[in-house]
Amino acid sequence: MNGTDIVLDVQGLTVDIATPRGALHAVRDVSFQVRRGETLCLVGESGCGKSMTSLAIMGLLPKAARRNTRRLAVLGEDLSKARGRRINALRGSKMAMIFQEPMTALNPAYAIGEQLTEHYIHHRGASSQQARDRAVELLEKVGIASAGQRLAQYPHQLSGGLRQRVMIAMALMCGPELLIADEPSTALDVTIQAQILRLLADLQAELGIAMVLITHDLGVVARIARQVAVMYAGQIVEEGPVADIFSAPRHPYTQGLLGCIPVPGRSAPGEALGTIPGVVPSLVGELRGCAFADRCAYAQAQCLTAVPIHGQPPGQQWRCILGAEGVPA
Repeated sequence: MNGTDIVLDVQGLTVDIATPRGALHAVRDVSFQVRRGETLCLVGESGCGKSMTSLAIMGLLPKAARRNTRRLAVLGEDLSKARGRRINALRGSKMAMIFQEPMTALNPAYAIGEQLTEHYIHHRGASSQQARDRAVELLEKVGIASAGQRLAQYPHQLSGGLRQRVMIAMALMCGPELLIADEPSTALDVTIQAQILRLLADLQAELGIAMVLITHDLGVVARIARQVAVMYAGQIVEEGPVADIFSAPRHPYTQGLLGCIPVPGRSAPGEALGTIPGVVPSLVGELRGCAFADRCAYAQAQCLTAVPIHGQPPGQQWRCILGAEGVPA
């Protein structure tokens, strides 16, 4: 692969939110790239900045939030300079997003068919019949039977799994080259979760699109992604190939996350699950050094100032005083 394969290029992304107590630094100097046909998983516990990162990329931040970045580009086009109609055109045709809860993302007052065809007609200049044919084609592709009849139904008439499949079809209507999926299976039961994740993986492979999958479930990461970025307190603390990070995690936070997962055959029944002591720090006000220092068994005085970044892409990288041998570099 070369530079022309890069679909999404994020460099130095920050998101600050104004609060009565001062600026909340929701996303802090986040950088990553996603190539054509690649799936990157953003993983971390709730509140670490995963969803805010996705909204910043899509230009859907709340009014109180301010986005800054050295570079934010899709297919080489600078999103930070796109305004009004241009950003709307890019969101409709080049990049799309699947949200956590389809019942809030779908408009309950409009039939499924209207919601699927509206932006296809707008962005592609298609006729109503062409848009309808495209909607039926994609509903069938995402595994919805009797697709033509479903177009007349409303969101409340569909199960949670079917609504999420409709959301996936809607995201694919205009053939985007970048798909962002923000915890797309969180609100579904376990069986349906597995079906939705398998569907996304199959569609991504079939269509060759770049995908950013946001999740807090490391099991999902292991099944779907080749690249993973672990976020903590608004920063990416470790990233690289999934196989490398799962076999030899370098950052203590990543080690803690993996230690919380029960391992079949090794975790005894009734055995207490692993935990990470402490709580996530406040991101309001001035922040220095490593945000994980208060919870880390390896913390030293230098962790409270500048923290080095080890490794080089496309290999494993981590933000920590610990080097590859597990001792301060």
